[in-house]
Amino acid sequence: MLTLGIESSCDDAAVAVIETSAPGIATVRSSTVANQDDIHRAYGGIVPELASRNHVVTIVPVIERALSDARCTLADIGGIAVTSGPGLVGSLLVGLMFAKGLAQATGIAMVGVNHIEGHLLAPLLEKSDRDAVPGAGCVRRAYRVVRG
Repeated sequence: MLTLGIESSCDDAAVAVIETSAPGIATVRSSTVANQDDIHRAYGGIVPELASRNHVVTIVPVIERALSDARCTLADIGGIAVTSGPGLVGSLLVGLMFAKGLAQATGIAMVGVNHIEGHLLAPLLEKSDRDAVPGAGCVRRAYRVVRG
């Protein structure tokens, strides 16, 4: 099963396409990040409002690039996993609402994933032909939810 993972809890937006053959067995087909370092550098730290506004601009291109790099389309995706917290409220809302809209429009199952749990579970994933990306632990939970 292919899972589209969307992460927007802070300044960077990250999207990955993960292929699971069984719970805990994952291959990262693509991993794309929209970095905001240049936007926040002048302020000496992350400005939450700037971060969320930039997510609005970058979320679609990052998803399109992740799908393209994985050589798949939305029709191939079996589940959507999206960060639901903790994080910057505005940034989380952009990713979460986009994922909810995408799930509603396509009929693809969606699950919200705790950002911290994702980091904690990532080491439990077994690697196949490519290394798992940090935060990919959400795949295990998404696989269980989508598959029942």
